Amino acid sequence: MKTLVIGANGQIGRQFCELAKAAGMPVRAMIRNSNQQRWFQERSIETVIADLEGSLRHAFYGCDQVVFAAGSGPHTGPDKTLMIDLNGAARAVDLASELGLSRFVMVSAIRAEEPLAAPDKMRPYMAAKNAADAHLRTARVPHVILKPGRLTDDQASQRVATSLKEAGDNQVSRANVAHVLLHLIQNRQLVNREFTLLDGERTIADAIA
Repeated sequence: MKTLVIGANGQIGRQFCELAKAAGMPVRAMIRNSNQQRWFQERSIETVIADLEGSLRHAFYGCDQVVFAAGSGPHTGPDKTLMIDLNGAARAVDLASELGLSRFVMVSAIRAEEPLAAPDKMRPYMAAKNAADAHLRTARVPHVILKPGRLTDDQASQRVATSLKEAGDNQVSRANVAHVLLHLIQNRQLVNREFTLLDGERTIADAIA
């Protein structure tokens, strides 16, 4: 069955869609407008135009799970953070629950549950992620919450860690996050689980088990 990718045009979303396509896993990339369509069409990846702040329901039809990799980005204000990372995420969770989807995979953030410990400019983002995660935990849809550390543009090592103690650092490449998302959609028995994700030494299959 098909996976709806919310935030498909982001850096993680694009890498994940390419990996899923290469692995023969059907995905539908949710994009905001037709200007974002060409990149996906060139790779024969299905798209749907929908908006976390607007019309959204139609994007879910024909899909049986969701990967939520959307984010308001570092250059937006708290208002946009609330609309995308909290309200948009909650709307997506509610639709997945209402429509009976089999699973919702949320890309959150490490230590999202401690927003007051974050730098001032990151607190609205962390608070929004924390609230969205809490909403997902109580929804009627099976879920996985992935909590990456500080994101980098390093190449994929496909070696990860699931704790700061194990990793020794708080960073993870976007490419490794995309590979872990592929592992998750290929392993549907992983439900109602939460994983911290950092660059490390273990294989993805060993770490995300």
